[in-house]
Amino acid sequence: MIDQPEKTTELIEIMEASLPLRVRLQPTLKSLMLKQAPAADLPDRCAVTQIFYMGDEGGISCQLDIGGDEPQNPFIVSITHLIFDRHCTVFRQIEAYQRHRVKKLKKRQGRGNGI
Repeated sequence: MIDQPEKTTELIEIMEASLPLRVRLQPTLKSLMLKQAPAADLPDRCAVTQIFYMGDEGGISCQLDIGGDEPQNPFIVSITHLIFDRHCTVFRQIEAYQRHRVKKLKKRQGRGNGI
């Protein structure tokens, strides 16, 4: 198991109560997003408008508001690919989740995906 169910549920509730959350896009994420939507004008900063839990394998994901017209296919990305504002009230909890999840995923990859 990658996520800790109780802590994950608590974090999702806290994040939802704090929406919208300001984030920066990691450069690699921004590049991937531009490949999927070349006509999109992607800002460096945007807002998380919804939170989803994609199960233990997918983790917490966020819908992004990149500004402009509402996209027909909104960007939904893993929380691990976002850089949250350090002044955000839930920054420490988000950062702890991100570190824990990345560590567990790396460990799982190191043992042949464990599936």
